[in-house]
This record gives sequence, C-alpha cells and structure tokens, in this order.
Amino acid sequence: MRVLVSGDRGYIGAVMVPFLRAAGHQVDGLDTGLYEGCDLLGGPEPIGGRAPRDMRDVTAGELTGYDAVVCLAALSNDPLGHLNRDATYSVNLEGTLNLARAAKDAGVGRFLFASSCSLYGAAGSEAVAEDAEMFPVTPYGETKALAEQELSKLADDTFSPTYLRNATAYGASTRLRLDIVVNNLTAIALTSGQVRLESDGTPWRPLVHIEDISRAFLKVLESPRETIHDEAFNIGRSEDVVQVRDIAEMVREAVPGSTLSIADGAGPDLRNYKVDFSKLNDTFPDLRLEWTVRKGVDELYDAYRRHGLTLDDFNSAQFVRLRRIQQLLGAGLVDDQLRRQTAEQFPGPKEMN
Repeated sequence: MRVLVSGDRGYIGAVMVPFLRAAGHQVDGLDTGLYEGCDLLGGPEPIGGRAPRDMRDVTAGELTGYDAVVCLAALSNDPLGHLNRDATYSVNLEGTLNLARAAKDAGVGRFLFASSCSLYGAAGSEAVAEDAEMFPVTPYGETKALAEQELSKLADDTFSPTYLRNATAYGASTRLRLDIVVNNLTAIALTSGQVRLESDGTPWRPLVHIEDISRAFLKVLESPRETIHDEAFNIGRSEDVVQVRDIAEMVREAVPGSTLSIADGAGPDLRNYKVDFSKLNDTFPDLRLEWTVRKGVDELYDAYRRHGLTLDDFNSAQFVRLRRIQQLLGAGLVDDQLRRQTAEQFPGPKEMN
C-alpha cells in the first residue's frame, strides 16, 4: 500500500515508519519538524529535501494516490495541553479533521487515527472496554475523544476511519521523549540514582511499547475493511496494566544502585484507569504484542547508556516536549497556535542553547 504518515518525525513515527516499510509498504511522511534534534543515538532518517508541513494546511491534492493515511501528529502530552488549551485543540482536533477531510476528498480509503486511552481519564477501578463512557481530565484527552466522534461522522462506503486507542507509550526511539512515565523514571534513575515519583504511585496505567503500537497499526492497515471500519481498539496488553509504583520498582531493579523515593506531599494523579484489551485480542487472534514493561526498561537503560545520557540532558529541552515548545515560542519561531514563522528547518535544541 501507499501510506502517508503524519507525525513521521515524532517519537512513535520514528519507529513506525521503518516498521511499515520493512513490511513492504511505500511510506511517505508529513511533519512540521518541531522536534528536530531531539534525538537519541543519531536520530531518525534524514528528511532530505522535504519541506515541513502542518496537517492543518494539507489539501486533497497533496493526498491523491494514497491508499491510507496514518495520523500520529498531535501535541502529545498533558503538560502541553495545559500550556495552551487552544493550541492543543487547534492541532489535535482541527488538524486531525482537516487531514481526514482532505484524505476523504482525495479518495483515500483508510484513515488510522492514533487515539489514546487517556480519553478514559478518571474511569476508576474497573477495566474499561471500547464502549465505555469517556471521562477525559485533560485537553489532550478531550481532543482525542472529540476527534473520534467527528471522524466517525465522515465514515461511509468509501472512507474507513479506525481509532487505535494507544495505552501509555514507552520504549527507545531515535526521536526520544522523556516526559512519559517509563522513559522518565528509567532516565532519572540512570542520571541521578533515584527513581523519583511525583505522585503517590497508586494510579493505574495501561502501558504499551512503541514497537507494539507499530505492530498493531500494521495489522489494522492490512486487515479487511469490514473488520476495522469505524471501529475503536484499545492497544496494549492486560499484563501491562500496572500501578505507577510497580513501574518504579521495575526501574529500581533494572538500574544498578538506584533507590526509590516519593516527592514530599505527593498525592494521587487524577488519571487513573485500567483498560480491557479483549476486543483487540478477539478481533486479531494472530496479533502478538511482544514487549513487557520490564524488557522495555532494560532496552531504555541500555540505549541511554550507549547515548551517554546525562542529568543535564534530562533537564534540557532536547527530550521534554513542553520545554522544546517553550524554547521555540521564546525564539519567535512559532506563534501561540504553534504555527511555524519560518519555512526553514528549525535548529535543534542544543543549537539554540
């Protein structure tokens, strides 16, 4: 298939694009380039001569000839949403819908949307399936829920959206993020010797490795239309629905000499939910998600050591999305809606220090 991946230069895209290509698909990318230089072990494949592109501006003419669009592009965590709620809605909701409408007008048959289990928000102690009511507690979760609802209105005999509700991602990527829980705890343990929790460790989190996310997207991409048309799937494994303190303990065991600590006055996180992955398993019985959290912690620890990750790196704009966005805003390279103010490729975080 000929596939366009929006957000191909991001944390998941840097892993998914080579994964889809290795399966024999022709894959192109579309990305604004906000995170150029936020790289581990050399970064993703070079862009070449391709110009940065915002999915809020894409037209149908640019999508002609594609069989599928994979929408990964988003402002991808809660702190960014709290920084500027309007920008999160502009990118995650308006941008996604513009891309989808352009795809439909261009005759693209499939639209795979990277949604999130965050839309379950404060769902409580019962494991939630895809038909559960949504309780998002952040702008990020709200935009994912609303995008699914609006995309469903576009579904018809020629256009098939599918909503892949990823659990909290983790794992090594050449376009690294340290603002997600497993990656964060492993990095701070390596660079400071402490596995430090900012919450009391009681909230439940469903987790999934970014390679397994890619594996699930590939399965949906290649499945019969009637199997995936206008359907939502929770992406992850039941074995990896764990409490934050369990993650911390895995990290403590994996990183030699590290100790576990909890921040003074730490309380529970509002985001607290368990997820049911039965629909994914029942619909795709031959899909095998291969990563455990502990195996992922070991992978991250090894990658960080090979990169020479330091505490300064951990505290820099290089690997934390909020700090990178604040850096670009401070330099006037993006406006308050995070639209580019220059056609040139952005300098990397280290070049701007």
